Amino acid sequence: MQITQYLYSLVLLFLFNSLNSQTIDDFKLNIQNPNADSFALEIQALGDDGQINNNINGQFDFVINKSDQKINFKQGKAIVNKAVGEIPYLYIKQARKPGKLNRIHINDNKVSLTNIPLWMSMIPPFVAIILALLLKEVLISLFVGIWAGAFILNGFSLSGLLSSLYTVIDKYIVGALADTDHLAVVIFSLMIGGMVAIISRNGGMRGVVDKLSIFANNARNAQFVTWFLGVAIFFDDYANTLIVGNTMRPVTDKFKISREKLAYLVDSTAAPIAAIAFVTTWIGAELGYIAEAVESLGLEESPYSLFLHSLQYSYYPVLTLVFGFLLIYLNKDYGAMVKAETRARTTGQLYDQSTDRGENEVDNSLEELDPVPGIEFKWYNAFIPVMIVVTGTIIGLFYTGHSPGVWDNPELGLMGKLSKVIGDSNSYAALLWSSISAVIAAIILTVGGRYMSLKSTMETFTDGLKTMLPAILILVMAWALGQITKDLYTADFLTDILDGFLSPYWIPAVTFILAGLIAFSTGSSWSTMAILYPLILPATWTISMGAGMEVTEIMPIFYNVTSCVLAGAVFGDHCSPISDTTILSSLASSCNHLDHVKTQLPYALTVGAISVLLGILSMQIPIPTFIWFLIGGAMIYLIIRFLGTDIPTGEMKAENE
Repeated sequence: MQITQYLYSLVLLFLFNSLNSQTIDDFKLNIQNPNADSFALEIQALGDDGQINNNINGQFDFVINKSDQKINFKQGKAIVNKAVGEIPYLYIKQARKPGKLNRIHINDNKVSLTNIPLWMSMIPPFVAIILALLLKEVLISLFVGIWAGAFILNGFSLSGLLSSLYTVIDKYIVGALADTDHLAVVIFSLMIGGMVAIISRNGGMRGVVDKLSIFANNARNAQFVTWFLGVAIFFDDYANTLIVGNTMRPVTDKFKISREKLAYLVDSTAAPIAAIAFVTTWIGAELGYIAEAVESLGLEESPYSLFLHSLQYSYYPVLTLVFGFLLIYLNKDYGAMVKAETRARTTGQLYDQSTDRGENEVDNSLEELDPVPGIEFKWYNAFIPVMIVVTGTIIGLFYTGHSPGVWDNPELGLMGKLSKVIGDSNSYAALLWSSISAVIAAIILTVGGRYMSLKSTMETFTDGLKTMLPAILILVMAWALGQITKDLYTADFLTDILDGFLSPYWIPAVTFILAGLIAFSTGSSWSTMAILYPLILPATWTISMGAGMEVTEIMPIFYNVTSCVLAGAVFGDHCSPISDTTILSSLASSCNHLDHVKTQLPYALTVGAISVLLGILSMQIPIPTFIWFLIGGAMIYLIIRFLGTDIPTGEMKAENE
């Protein structure tokens, strides 16, 4: 009898728990009191048959417009008030289930709803990528992508097609420029562009190159000097490419180094060093993109601190620099580069002359960076302004982030104090202060040294500002596209797809490959970062949290993903024939563009594959990241050592020696 009662009690308990553990299989929205003066939205809980499940009672977790809320259901229905005058979009998501985006229309005092399928949130970045691939024009591709997003948000109507065009201008582009942090990035980029123009025209950069060129006494050393200059001119990839390519070309020609090899050395140092150095024209854009994602997640860590932490996973940029160095050290090449180098060393043909290519492809506009004729090249005219940017930024970071409580805390080590100070600093203010100081110093050195008049110096400065305009336009468009993806909840859509399907530990590798594909398609590292950072960082955080990981476990993955967006963008940029820096490297080196792409591609793919492997292993095996860099360097050494071919040395000396 007791056993029977016990079993009966278990059955009743099971039934009771079943009735009180109802789940919402799906939901839909309905309008209550559909007039503009007073209306509310009703959430109807649906069962697996698509009908209202009257058994749904009690509180359930929902996300409404990024806000976590507990919604009280009674007999399968719940009311969510919607205040008139707010933005006309409502995003509702039940925990761990796909969300829904709705647009609220108010016409003739009537309120209606339009559901926007979340898969459409992928259309704006997809359109931008496809058009960039087809048109080979990034700016118009980004604009059309923004327009497509605005059209989706405006309700898909033909009348909304024209209004969406205006929305692109008055809401998204103006909104991107209205952000004070964005403006700081724009001003910093303009200042650096103006400074580079001045120190190029006053002979400062040429003076630095001349000082280093005395070490180029044979072919190997000439390549080492080229590589070293590519690393030394770290603050801007465009300036790096144009200055190093143009100034070292006569030196490498003297020792019969192929134009393809020169173009590779120029290209493989410009973007990688600009991407990871602390103070560059890239850093403002990188911080801007990262800040958008950090703000949406509500993280306390500053964008600059997050960037610094991510450098420990920057495998591709660092290993690309190592790869170029080891190629020179071992005097070996492989792939199409062997043919180019052998041709140059044994026949003296610096470029492929089988067709009418090579010298005729040089763009004369590059001469705008040449020094003023007849002046003496002084290295300090460039060194002083550049050092002001570097040291000024560091001082600015400490000044804005210094706190006596942190610095005097005995529990924090030196690195902990430095990390905290930089994390609390105002990096935008530091960049602005240092850049304007450097411009003033460059002007004083130029006018005071009588290299140019004040009027000519300011005209040169203005020309430098103009050189940054295309990059800034891309940057503004990219910010606007990033805002469109936010409004369409693209990151949430990606999260819904990847959640439960992709392990958080695999996200860095997937991110690197995805960034490489986008950069290859668009030819722009900056637009790749703009597209991916707002999408992948929130998705990484949400997927990791959904996997039950602690914050201390998530942060290494988060840092790795932050680095992989940047590294993958540089990788795709190196592989892409429509990349701006790849094209500039060809032009500055007087190398046929397709020959440059063909000879560089095997090297970029090699380092890219090693970087993906290290990214995967570093998430699985908890050892210090510097060991992974050593392993990567060893792998590169072995590949070049055993796969590479020795370059002929019989013609290593200059022709006139």
